[in-house]
Amino acid sequence: MTSASVEPFTFDPYDYRFHDDPYPTYERLRTQSPLYHNPELDFWALSRHADVIAAFRDSMRLSSANGVSLDPAAWGPHAHRVMSFLAMDDPRHMRMRRLVFKGFTPRRVTEMEDRIQELAREHLEPALARGSFDWIEDFAGKLPMDVISELMGVPVPDRAEIRRLADLVVHREDGVLDVPMGAIEASMRLLTYYSELVAARRVERTEDLTSALLDAEIDGDRLTEEEIIGFMFLMVVAGNETTTKLLGNALYWAARTPGEFAKVVADPDLVPDWVEETLRFDTSSQIVARSAATDIEMYGRTIPAGSKVLLLIGSANRDSEAFPDGDTFRIDRPEKGALASFGAGVHFCLGAHLARLEAIVALREFVSRVGNFTLDESGIVRVHSTNVRGFAALPITTETI
Repeated sequence: MTSASVEPFTFDPYDYRFHDDPYPTYERLRTQSPLYHNPELDFWALSRHADVIAAFRDSMRLSSANGVSLDPAAWGPHAHRVMSFLAMDDPRHMRMRRLVFKGFTPRRVTEMEDRIQELAREHLEPALARGSFDWIEDFAGKLPMDVISELMGVPVPDRAEIRRLADLVVHREDGVLDVPMGAIEASMRLLTYYSELVAARRVERTEDLTSALLDAEIDGDRLTEEEIIGFMFLMVVAGNETTTKLLGNALYWAARTPGEFAKVVADPDLVPDWVEETLRFDTSSQIVARSAATDIEMYGRTIPAGSKVLLLIGSANRDSEAFPDGDTFRIDRPEKGALASFGAGVHFCLGAHLARLEAIVALREFVSRVGNFTLDESGIVRVHSTNVRGFAALPITTETI
């Protein structure tokens, strides 16, 4: 198909209609405009799996130093204050990542498994006893926040408010093309809260991650207070929100494809496959941004240096070149590799293991108790965000085993 025969169309990541179902737009981008340019919103976009993965790995030409958000107010050299090392290039990025890793170790995450199971049961069992409940409000929104809060040492009475503020940070009203005032105010309140938490731990250490970050040291190098607070903000917004949305998307598509859910009921060992297929089919992290550090030639066009480049993760995971029959939700799908959901290269998501662990534990607890469930379509409410996809409300009715 030549460019002359392609009907022009607009890809607008702020459009509520796009949020409802982005996948037809992604397919059109992959087919007709794999390197897309939106001059009004001043961005370029890559939609094919091979291009998105290659872009993640090309940290020299595609910089993270201006952040990962499309929103103008979140873009620029200040982005690291709330996006931590996501908004840094090497060697600054690697220094910060290595220091954070001293506290946020795989062992610390793995040791959380029993506690994650306890928290999952604590929220799930009373909800299931009612029979009908909001999966997001009563479970999926609580568990990731509790896990992150347990890690960081946030007291139980503060967690509901922290979650409310985190929701405000990512929400976008229809037609708003930048970070709204409500999100800015919520961000400031979160930063203030974590600043006070760090100050308290500086006076008296505990066994939590906040204390571990204060003590993290490599050859005399330590994290600054601003760096610790930035990482904590990243954890509560990126780590909490994306896992909540992952759990919501998992149940939504299991309900939409009851034959697939029946496979997991029959064989609970398929729960990790359910998580992976949800990450592929309808990932919670849909779009991340980079900036071109130099002119980049692709598809006969030039992305000018300094341009904002969007990597369309949700599109990459549906690309039939990487995943045959990519628009079908199939839990026992044999092709499981090369997911774009957690990125690739030096910026591969540090929290991937925790997100997967939480989702697997939570869904195992669900499937061990629930033989069937249905959605209350009238009560479903979507989150509207340029980069996160999921639900603000997902009411369900369950049939327990």
